[in-house]
Amino acid sequence: MMQWEQLLSLKRQGDTSKRLRKEQDETRLGFEVDYDRIIFSAAFRSLQDKTQVIPLSKTDFVHNRLTHSLEVSVVGRSLGRLVGKQIIAKYPHLQEVHGYQANDFGAIVAAAALSHDIGNPPFGHSGEKAIGEYFKTGNGLQYKDQLTEKQWQDLIDFEGNANGFSVLASSREGIEGGLRISYATLGAFMKYPKESLPKKPTSKICDKKYGFFQQDKAFFAEVANELGLISNKSGSDIGFERHPLAYLVEAADDICYTIIDFEDGINLGLIPEEYALEYLIKLVKNGIDTKKYNELLTKEDRISYLRALAIGSLISDAVSVFMENEKAILAGEFPYALMDKSQYKAQMNDIIQISIKNVYQSKEVIHKEVMGYKVINTLLDCFCTATNKKESGMASNYDELLLKLLPERFQFQKENLYDRLLHICHFVSLLTDGKAVELYKTIQANKS
Repeated sequence: MMQWEQLLSLKRQGDTSKRLRKEQDETRLGFEVDYDRIIFSAAFRSLQDKTQVIPLSKTDFVHNRLTHSLEVSVVGRSLGRLVGKQIIAKYPHLQEVHGYQANDFGAIVAAAALSHDIGNPPFGHSGEKAIGEYFKTGNGLQYKDQLTEKQWQDLIDFEGNANGFSVLASSREGIEGGLRISYATLGAFMKYPKESLPKKPTSKICDKKYGFFQQDKAFFAEVANELGLISNKSGSDIGFERHPLAYLVEAADDICYTIIDFEDGINLGLIPEEYALEYLIKLVKNGIDTKKYNELLTKEDRISYLRALAIGSLISDAVSVFMENEKAILAGEFPYALMDKSQYKAQMNDIIQISIKNVYQSKEVIHKEVMGYKVINTLLDCFCTATNKKESGMASNYDELLLKLLPERFQFQKENLYDRLLHICHFVSLLTDGKAVELYKTIQANKS
């Protein structure tokens, strides 16, 4: 059984003494420092030019990864605070002995939710697939026999969640421990606390994807053990049951993308407005002020009102599901996403299906994904080839020039092949959509 006082660890990588909650400065709480460090990071800033769903859109009301992440963070903070209030009431020693407050839960979930997409490559989820396919079926296939099975799986099944853990926690030259986020926030960030193999060993939600690369394995295990997460793998495989607050981070994301992608689709005219009333009304029927709704004059205002109420309904429901199952969650015996057990699951699925049909599969989105494959494949091929030729002493002048295009913090060689390939994947994944296209055009112009 996991213990809340352990799960709420303020420890950071490299700490030599224990951080106690009751000794924290209330004006600069450790969990809030996590949020600030993420906000000020270059990786977070780059999300402003990364696709959420609608590609490279310059319209006023369509979301990118940055606005999406901020909204998920706001919903996560509400979920965390509401759950925290009930947890403190259920386990008063957390406050009386250790000094934890309800808002600490909100701060942890808000920070983890803020960073939930920080490792996602350009061009949305197709960017992840494009990196994987370069190694699985492209020129990257040549490296397979030189890597271990798990190293190879990291590359062919490139995962934004594992990449995000690297952004938050990986050391690099002169920077120990990445952003040095508290272990509690790292735990809440880990939706899939396992390595890339075995792939989907169970149908449990924590095994759906993976959460760390082989290069980050040792530190990941340290964080999980410090938090008291429950190990669920045997032999040489590493995997754990989720940190309870990871369920709230996931719920915040599920709520936001379900409702807000739908709202974007309506505002863009890809989904008829009457669908909004038909589908959202089922989520808000208990809270809607019909008179106020009928006084709203614009489509945008009407949808905005329904969206706010719908998110409120789903937050309340997610908190109820969490608290009803809190004991099972602490025991590592809740194998579902919270929203899978929501009373509104059918309504959310209906909304997602409309978005898939009218938004995710629109011509504009398909065009973006096709372009993303070409851009990412070209960048990976050029930079992986150049860095490996340099390591073997075979680099041409062109290869040397290419490597000078890398930002300064990527301009150092890794000793082994796996680290070099992952290093280039990491570089490509942190590019914005616009920067990736610009680099691609530079390389193509040189080729032609």
